[in-house]
Amino acid sequence: MRKSIREAQTRAWAHTLASALAQSFKTLVLRTLALTRKELRQYLSAPAFYGAAVFFLVFSAVWLFYFQGFFALNAATLRPYFSAFPVLYIFIVPVITMKSWAEERKTGSIELLLTMPFSEWNLILGKFLSAFTVLLMILALTIPLPLSLSLLGTFDIGMLLSEYTGAALLGASAIALGLLLSCLSKNQAGSFLGTAAALMFTMLIVQLTFAFNLPAWLSVTISYLSLAYHFDSFSRGLLDSRNFAFFVLSTALFLFLNTRVILFRKWK
Repeated sequence: MRKSIREAQTRAWAHTLASALAQSFKTLVLRTLALTRKELRQYLSAPAFYGAAVFFLVFSAVWLFYFQGFFALNAATLRPYFSAFPVLYIFIVPVITMKSWAEERKTGSIELLLTMPFSEWNLILGKFLSAFTVLLMILALTIPLPLSLSLLGTFDIGMLLSEYTGAALLGASAIALGLLLSCLSKNQAGSFLGTAAALMFTMLIVQLTFAFNLPAWLSVTISYLSLAYHFDSFSRGLLDSRNFAFFVLSTALFLFLNTRVILFRKWK
């Protein structure tokens, strides 16, 4: 009898816990999506988004056809095209993220935002998802290029999917870093310069291993810290789980640090 009562109590407790977790998750998702829609509308109404998109498309096309000489390659590959993405992100991502927190801090609206019934993760995820969606929109605008070039040759679909997957993961990590630095900056200019400098460091640090005769352990360490290094395997059509995990974990780390900064300011 006692055993049946304990089992019933355990089931009731588990059901209550599951219901509470489900309700908390539902609230988190609904509030995050509401913030995401608000932020996304602001992005789409700002000229900076369209300027960034045009710059990305024009520069990447010039890089492929003029600097890389695509037609002279005599090969159906877009690896030279995607090789420019890490460098382009140095300029594009700061434009996307510079207003996220720095402008709210400058205008004082961040204090009002922090008093609203949103958790730190609601705020961070809302801004991240909106900025990441903007970047995905820009990437989607590049799809007509391989479609038009497919008339001249047959591209490896698997390789293209790998390249776009790597571009999205690289962008997610860069966006998360940009949001963190925007949160630490007092204005948009500081956010832009700080994010551009940080991305330049994380993208191009791997070049040190080629320019200098470094010890093997140091070269491996430097390469591992480089975002561009982990993107390289995707640009070659290789879906390496280690690089996938690196981008996911680095994105999560930057977002977590962002929540700590917000929490500190909330209780300051």
